[in-house]
Amino acid sequence: MATVLTKKEALKLWKNASWAELAKAAHEKRVQIHGKKNVSYTVFRIINYTNICKIGCSFCSFKSTAGALPYTLSFGEIRTLALKARKQGASGIFLQGGVNSNIPFDYYLKVLELLNKKLKFPVRGFSPVELFHLAKNSKMPLPELLQRLKAAGLSSVPGAGAEIMTAKMRRILSPKKLSAQEWCGVMEECHRQGLKGSANIVVGSTESPEDIIEHLNYIREVQNKTGGFQSFIPWVFQPQTDDFPIRHVRSDEYIKLVALCRLFFHNIPNIEVSVLGMGKVLGELALYAGANDISSVVLEERVMRSQGIASIEEAEEFIKNAGFTAVRRGINY
Repeated sequence: MATVLTKKEALKLWKNASWAELAKAAHEKRVQIHGKKNVSYTVFRIINYTNICKIGCSFCSFKSTAGALPYTLSFGEIRTLALKARKQGASGIFLQGGVNSNIPFDYYLKVLELLNKKLKFPVRGFSPVELFHLAKNSKMPLPELLQRLKAAGLSSVPGAGAEIMTAKMRRILSPKKLSAQEWCGVMEECHRQGLKGSANIVVGSTESPEDIIEHLNYIREVQNKTGGFQSFIPWVFQPQTDDFPIRHVRSDEYIKLVALCRLFFHNIPNIEVSVLGMGKVLGELALYAGANDISSVVLEERVMRSQGIASIEEAEEFIKNAGFTAVRRGINY
């Protein structure tokens, strides 16, 4: 198998190779990079600072227009949530919200200063679509916006809002969201400003094998330019709305995807399996199919229903029972 897979080779493997064959090759590559023993994890608190969003993705049930009462958290509410998370062992905060044009730019700066400067949390936050629209609403060039957010306390950016980055799938999933080129452009600028982070894929809709490979290639091309993606996480859509059809993703398909990601991304060191989304059984198997990290103990999550791990002790026991040594990392690796 070639060291750097071409898109054509990757598509052929996805269509024709067995999941067991790919898992074996991916595990061997994972051992070469990370060794046989260690599996990492972290602990963070997600703070959903607002549920008001004008984008209207077909698969999202979190936004206020889906029936939830609209809100934007006050500084006092955010402080309370962060301090509670510290008592529970969190070592980072993940800010996640929507595209809410009613929030002034100063709000974001004050939230970051509160969490990072005063409470001393490293903060990951703001998807590319949030950043794109925040720059637009603030009438500020994106590089300047990122510099000001970084100075206030932002340390990394998640790869949220990508889902499947082909024109066909964008029309189905989120026609008002960023195009693949816009999403990649925002992430490239984040990386240039020193704001590294993660990337992901979400499968389980009407995507084709070609859509999957095209998405992975977009991510790899950005990484070739910037080196800013520290990890990659394969996700599966969860049922949230009646407007969005999802299909069952079999266990072997998910493990095959994890393995292909390890083999395709010669330039991204960490492959995470989200035990939060996939559960413990698949999470354990993924650690033998290329994954070297179980993502995070998430102390609260409103967007997805958790099937995962709720405490540090549970995370370490899970990793130990899977046959590895647990290594706690920071939110930014």
